[in-house]
Amino acid sequence: MKSAKAAAEKIGLFTSVLNQLRLMLKLMADRRVPTLTKLLPLGAVLYLLSPIDLIPDMIVGLGQLDDLGILVLGIKSFISMAPPHVVEELQAEISGARKASNTHASEETVDASYRVVDDK
Repeated sequence: MKSAKAAAEKIGLFTSVLNQLRLMLKLMADRRVPTLTKLLPLGAVLYLLSPIDLIPDMIVGLGQLDDLGILVLGIKSFISMAPPHVVEELQAEISGARKASNTHASEETVDASYRVVDDK
């Protein structure tokens, strides 16, 4: 039972990250977002690719953690600095597309409970 809950949490986290990436890409393509704001995620990617790091990559774990932190910070800052009405519009579009694709699947889904039977 715990493993099913953990798996559902992992799927939820993965979906959330995927939606944030979709939102970032849509914001990058949107003309209503200022060009200067669009430099934030590009700067984060450049830092990721740069050989100069705050914590050297030779330190296993910490070296990659600072790269990931800068990337996440760049994306979160970009989304928060984008015009709020554009962000809300694109988030609704992303969640609407997800709901529309799940509408057909939910008609075929059977909601039920289960139990594990051990034959031993």
